[in-house]
Amino acid sequence: MGGDRSGGMGTTLAAVWLMLSCLAAVMGIVAAPAAAQLPEWTPPGASPWAETPEGRVRLISATTALGGRETVRLGLQFDMVDEWKVYWRAPGDAGYPPTITWDGSHNLADATLRWPAPERFSVQGIQTIGYKDGVIYPLRAKVNDPGQALRLAARVDYLTCADVCIPRSVALTMDLPAGPGGPTTHAHDLNRFETAVPGAGATHGLSLDRLSVIEAAAGGAPAVEVVVRADPPLRAPDVFVEGPEGAWFESPGVARGDEGRVVLWSRAGGVDTLTGVPLTVTVVDGARGLEVTRTVDAVTAPHPLVAAAQGPEPAVEDASPWLTMIGLAVVGGLILNLMPCVLPVLSLKVLGVMGHGGASPARARASFLMSAAGIVASFLALGGAAIAVKAAGLAVGWGIQFQQPVFLVVMVVLLTLFAANLWGLFEVGLPHWLTGVADRGVTRAGGDDPGSAWGAFATGAFATLLATPCSAPFLGTAVGFALARGPLDILAIFLALGVGMALPYLLVAARPGLATRLPRPGRWMLGLKAVLGAALAGTAAWLLTVLVAQVGAGAALAVGGLMVLMVGALALPKGRAPAALAPALAALALPAWAGLLPRADPAAATVSDDAVVWRSLEPGAIPALVAEGRTVFVDVTADWCVTCIVNKRAVLDQEPVASRLSSEDMVLMRGDWTTPDTAIAAYLSGFGRYGIPFNAVYGAGAPEGVPLPELLTSGVVLEAIATASAR
Repeated sequence: MGGDRSGGMGTTLAAVWLMLSCLAAVMGIVAAPAAAQLPEWTPPGASPWAETPEGRVRLISATTALGGRETVRLGLQFDMVDEWKVYWRAPGDAGYPPTITWDGSHNLADATLRWPAPERFSVQGIQTIGYKDGVIYPLRAKVNDPGQALRLAARVDYLTCADVCIPRSVALTMDLPAGPGGPTTHAHDLNRFETAVPGAGATHGLSLDRLSVIEAAAGGAPAVEVVVRADPPLRAPDVFVEGPEGAWFESPGVARGDEGRVVLWSRAGGVDTLTGVPLTVTVVDGARGLEVTRTVDAVTAPHPLVAAAQGPEPAVEDASPWLTMIGLAVVGGLILNLMPCVLPVLSLKVLGVMGHGGASPARARASFLMSAAGIVASFLALGGAAIAVKAAGLAVGWGIQFQQPVFLVVMVVLLTLFAANLWGLFEVGLPHWLTGVADRGVTRAGGDDPGSAWGAFATGAFATLLATPCSAPFLGTAVGFALARGPLDILAIFLALGVGMALPYLLVAARPGLATRLPRPGRWMLGLKAVLGAALAGTAAWLLTVLVAQVGAGAALAVGGLMVLMVGALALPKGRAPAALAPALAALALPAWAGLLPRADPAAATVSDDAVVWRSLEPGAIPALVAEGRTVFVDVTADWCVTCIVNKRAVLDQEPVASRLSSEDMVLMRGDWTTPDTAIAAYLSGFGRYGIPFNAVYGAGAPEGVPLPELLTSGVVLEAIATASAR
């Protein structure tokens, strides 16, 4: 009987257990859809996370409500995965720091971003400064009315890097009510990073004994020397120096003395002197920090501790990479003569060469030297403009002036005038003072036509301007090297580019017989001028199509109409039209249509007849697509980039490349740089490129991307796709 009861009890318990298990399973099945629809829970005093493959970003607050405060303690929190990093306010040799715009916020008067003590990273000699794993940038926000709620709407633009660099832009929103509130769960972490923001140093037991500028032992570049007293002593100190534009600073040397003193010195590069300019010096040791900004007015001798430590002698920079870039710039400038962008101005070159038939060798030599001088002077002017744009903190690149409507209209007017001149509709008379200067120069060279000398100079300058939409082989590498360095490097590289492009002119100047043996000018040149004038007019019409993307079809047609009227006015017999009519029409084209009209919306103007589907360039989406097994082909182009159009029509739209691009495993992304776009500029700079055309292929075999040369061939494209697609 006992055994039967035991067995019955076991059977009953098993039945009950089975029923409960089934009930739990049913409840789980019923509850699963409801749970899947629940939004992710966001703790008080925080925005939802904005997630990317490299990490996540959010806003946090130290309190759950304003509580009547005029100033609120906030934080911009990054939680990075693996080896991904974000940057300090002075990122070092590469990178850029996060920026925040607060458009759409309510009751926000101001917000100041602060910078915790950073860390130095070194990869193959490239020094960068920032944070990895995670960081909270403290924020101090001021409100307009403490009695009202605070609505924060932030757009955060930042660069994150590991093996590759990816620019990101995320939108964050957070609300803080106006009533009383307590501390949030984030307050402790926010306090920790606020404490890590370097200040006067007293809270960290740090004080500055001396800040001075010293010369290197061999009389080389100057250095900054910092003497710090620390209690407790510093364990692994580092110093970051922020100086004038173009200056960079090496990883510091360290010497230790008595009473907790530490001397840190960092040699500078890119500048000849550091006296008389403000220097911001930040000393860090883990989370401890000290920051000071001073102007040092005199050079001093090295601290005795530095001499005793026999700090490293100034390294002699290896000149071979720099000389290599100079060589690449010369070759790139030479090849630029063969690029499609220069073909429109070929008519002026042909006419100039034909005009020397039967002339004296001295006259031909002087003319070609003036053309070479025009090319070199224009390249130096472009280099100076690049320095100014970079100093202003704006995006800088090769050919970006074609993104400006005013520049396009000026070029249209000039090309129209050149065409009308070749058609014999008018002649340009030089000012007497300029003719006198040219006359003296040509006479010394043995020539007899000052007007042609200055015309040759203008032809060289004009050829340079029309060449800038093209990025020739080797040119992109040299320009990228220059724009990443200081003003002197930029000018040197642009000078080498100008010399390279001027080499054919210099060759003819050295052997003027190449030009003087041509047939003498005669009536046959009238027909040649008519044909070459038509070529220039066609170039002006092409620039008008580029202008459509800038200011819209109506404005571009208006400029074209004014040019037609100007040519008509010039064609009228003398006395039938006011003398000032043609100049007035040319001048009217600039302010009326280029400067006062808004830019056209690129999104509204994009019409594609491609056989394959292109999506907008999204660098942040590429890693996820590669993880799915897709191969991504990127094409950065612009309406003003003639080489881009040639690549598209001759390679990308032709077999067998077109069929490969239309395969199911391919994702095609196109970035349109016709108008300024900071995201595209940042994407290009991640590859060390500052001009277009630019193409890259991403895949399982090349997740960081395989950049392609400026001039594409079917073999190059297919090989890059095969390399990137390999597993």
